[in-house]
Amino acid sequence: MFLKWVSWKIELFTLFVGATILLILWLKRRTTYFQRMGIPTPPTTFLLGNMRDSISQKRSFGEETKWQYNYLKAKNKLHGGIYLFWNAVYFPIDPELIKHIMQNDFHHFVDRGVYVNEEDDPLSAHLFSLKGKKWKNLRAKLTPTFTSGKMKMMFGVLLKCGKDFVDEIDRIKHEPIDIKDMLARFTTDIIGSCAFGLECNSMKEPNNEFREKGKKVFDAGIIDNLKGLLTFIMPEFAKSLGMRITNDEVTKFFMKVISDTVKYREKNNIYRKDFMHLLIQLKNKGKLVEDGNLSADKDDDGDVITFNELAAQAFVFFIAGFETSSTTMTFCLFELASNPDIQKKLRQEVLDVLEKYNGELTYDAIMDMHYMEKVVNETLRKYPPLPSLNRECTKDYRIPGTEVILKKGMKLIIPVIGLHHDEDYYPQPEKFDPERFSAENLNRHPYTFLPFGEGPRICIGLRFGMMQTKVGLSVLLKNYEFTVSSKTRLPLVMDPRSFILSTKGGIWLNCQKIE
Repeated sequence: MFLKWVSWKIELFTLFVGATILLILWLKRRTTYFQRMGIPTPPTTFLLGNMRDSISQKRSFGEETKWQYNYLKAKNKLHGGIYLFWNAVYFPIDPELIKHIMQNDFHHFVDRGVYVNEEDDPLSAHLFSLKGKKWKNLRAKLTPTFTSGKMKMMFGVLLKCGKDFVDEIDRIKHEPIDIKDMLARFTTDIIGSCAFGLECNSMKEPNNEFREKGKKVFDAGIIDNLKGLLTFIMPEFAKSLGMRITNDEVTKFFMKVISDTVKYREKNNIYRKDFMHLLIQLKNKGKLVEDGNLSADKDDDGDVITFNELAAQAFVFFIAGFETSSTTMTFCLFELASNPDIQKKLRQEVLDVLEKYNGELTYDAIMDMHYMEKVVNETLRKYPPLPSLNRECTKDYRIPGTEVILKKGMKLIIPVIGLHHDEDYYPQPEKFDPERFSAENLNRHPYTFLPFGEGPRICIGLRFGMMQTKVGLSVLLKNYEFTVSSKTRLPLVMDPRSFILSTKGGIWLNCQKIE
């Protein structure tokens, strides 16, 4: 009996040792993939790969990406490979190679490689994440909703929110202002109105449910980051588990809000000049028409979008619109407060353009602010809201100029923040200099500036994002002068918990009313 027990223990131990050896060998093979292909790789950590500090939240994802870029650039490489845990991820850093991936050879890289689970997580099935033909069809349907004509249609909403913004700052102007919080409330009100047709009133009610649920989307802890990594490196496994990346509370709230809004408008045939009206037309008619009728006509082609597709697009418009624009304006105002000469020059342009348009801030006036464009672009260069872009190889691809083949399914990370801070393209990259975007300085490779992506999957909301950013900056600079408060932690420290570029402790500004 004793001998049998010992024998069983030995067999179990042998099995365990064998399995461990096989696992180590498997991991070793997985994490030497690029070395075997002759592609350089930055130093890796066993099991965690190249993103150890980002995974443990010691360093932001943007800073980690920038470090990987600088490591490869210092060795004069055109590309490299990194590992997320044991998954190989291709990491191009040469602008011409990136252009091939995003534009010339786009048919090999149609998908972002971002997790989508339409059944268990309906709000994940939005344009940013969708794949293949579904993405292509939906992109074609949604593109007409972001024309300059449609932007002009929504401009009045932005002006009203701008007035509410100024009124609130007038109320608290004698205290240092957490400018990111204020700007997020401003953009929440804009997107809430344009995407849902609802008055969020975040200026007077900063803790309203829209604002709180919006913050919850980006309030990621270590578990959320690990879940995000799992869905990135093992999407099919995550899908088989029914994994959701959208918080349950957030899903429940937004699905109800959108359902109630759609039902009310359809029942009462409500016409409102906003994004929701356009989405309801696509749901009922399959196309956009220049009228207020929401019902399907007998000659409509029937190629409509579903309610879940409508909800997902409204949701991504909300989270992308309020967070990225408020982040851009926050960093822009920080740089303007730190560089008073640039602030003064931009303010003068705002005043001159307003005088040209009889004191009215109009869509055409905003488009006439050329120095404003340079200032915003320099902000996006120095502080890209998304520090990297994702792609997935959708069919085997030979890397130009090499014999290396990227296999179908290979994930890619394009290091936007590395390109934006490369001194070969932007001398003294830490200096804030809007003149980098003057006509005479635009002779650098166009794929060294990618705040909105490029190619067929360029951000569809680019026009809207720039419009609300310019409106926000215009109403603020017309009315106030900004300086950096002593409450701001300098130098700025990036928040390691946030995938979107943001600071720890916020950015606090003093504002002086211009009489």
